[in-house]
Formats: sequence, C-alpha cells, structure tokens
Amino acid sequence: MRKTYKLYVGGAFPRSESGRCYPVTASGGAHLANAALASRKDARDAVVAARSAFPGWSGRTAYNRGQILYRVAEMMEGRRAQFAAEIDEADGIGPARADELVSAAVDRWVYYAGWSDKVSQVLGAANPVSGPYFNLSQPEPAGVVAVLAPPAGPLLGLVSVVAPVIATGNTAVVVASERAPLPAVTLAEALATSDLPGGVVNILTGRTGDLAPHLASHADVNGLDLTGAAPESAADLERSAAQTLKRVIRPGGREDWLADPGISRMTPFLETKTVWHPVGM
Repeated sequence: MRKTYKLYVGGAFPRSESGRCYPVTASGGAHLANAALASRKDARDAVVAARSAFPGWSGRTAYNRGQILYRVAEMMEGRRAQFAAEIDEADGIGPARADELVSAAVDRWVYYAGWSDKVSQVLGAANPVSGPYFNLSQPEPAGVVAVLAPPAGPLLGLVSVVAPVIATGNTAVVVASERAPLPAVTLAEALATSDLPGGVVNILTGRTGDLAPHLASHADVNGLDLTGAAPESAADLERSAAQTLKRVIRPGGREDWLADPGISRMTPFLETKTVWHPVGM
C-alpha cells in the first residue's frame, strides 16, 4: 500500500492542516507516492516552530552545531540506498549517477559542519580605532530563514541550500521541490533521528507557488532564499520580502551543485555585531 508522506514541523510529522495531498510521479510518469499538500496554516506553524527553536540553536557553541551536522551526514550515509533510489526514480539518471549525487550530498553536510566554527574567524575582526578601546566585530545569525529548494537537484540542491543556513545558527522553513519531494521527506526522517533539535529545520511539501508568497510576506521571517522560485514570480517575492526588510538570496539560474560552494550561502543570513570595550577595564 502506498503511504501518504507527511510534513516535518517542530520535530514531528503532522499531516497537512487541509488534509490534502498530491501525487508524486517518476520521470517516466509512474505513480510513486502521495505527498502532503501544505497550506498557508502549515507554513505559519513551521515559522512558529523555527522561531521557538532559534534561541536554543543559535545559543549552542559553533563546535556543537558542527558535530550535529556531522551526525546528520552519518544518518544520511546509513540511508544511502533509499536516497539513491528516490533520486533515480525522480530524474531517471541511473543508479551509478544517483549514488554519486548521494555521496556529494553527504560530503556537503561535512563541508558545512567544518565551517560552523570557522566562519566567525573569517568574517569577524578586531578593528583598529583611534582611542583606548577594543573594537570587535562578530557575525551572528539573522533568525528564521525561508528556503525555496531548487526543483533540480532534489537532494544535493536541497542540502546545498539548507546546510549553510543552519550551520551559522539560523533556523529554516524549507519548501521542498514540488516535482520531486521524496528525497526531502527522507531527509526529514534522517534529521528526526539525528541530534538536530526539533524546529531547527522544518520541511513543507506542496505547491511552491502557493507557499512562497506567504513566507515572503511573513513578518517573523528574517531571510528568504529564492533559489527554487519560478523566474516569473521571483521579482514579486523579492518586493514582498522588502516590506519586512528580509535578507534575500536571488535565484541564480541553473546552478552547478557539484561545484565548490565556498561561503557565499552562509554570509547573506548573518548580521555583524560590533562591540566596544575600554582598554584596561
């Protein structure tokens, strides 16, 4: 019997508030599963869960966050065969290529786990000032980030946009690839059995075009990654986000998810705090 996959919100797996679902098909058109069709209420619940988790997650040491991301990589490795099968079914790329993309996704978690306690050393600074003061600048997480996952690269692309958000201490509300949501649902199951606290990552499946406007205009969302937005709607979403001064990553066209990611996806959702302190006190 085909099961109906659920959402992942606040560390739990609720059904959609509307009770609706939509069919997920393979690249050849065969029916694979039914995915939950998230509603506006589900998006609001996900933002509440992400906001509740933010103080605890951002308050952890960067080293501890890195260890948790390493654990997520281990949990993904343990479900390699399932991830590879879902990617192959979605894109019809063959088992060998699918396994390569799973390896790249696991490595991407490890990459950002290593950066979690180093990004502040790269972006922070001790600033020279004209006076008897220490002047130190330090990056801090912005808060809750809404992420529109790319329709292509349903696993590697997804990990590439989610991992940098949480590695720096933010929490995330993710709208999975509408076309191929099953790798995102399986990732949610891996996250739930890792050491990642509930609410740090919340995954919604459904129509990106329906959910994106509500997240873009939500006053309690601090950042917006438009990577998975349709080109015709990206400008409208950016204008909506500007009403609440969100930090925005604009869609960059067709991305090469296998390329070295650098730190370009970590910096947009960081704020810089500068502290002055008198010398000798």
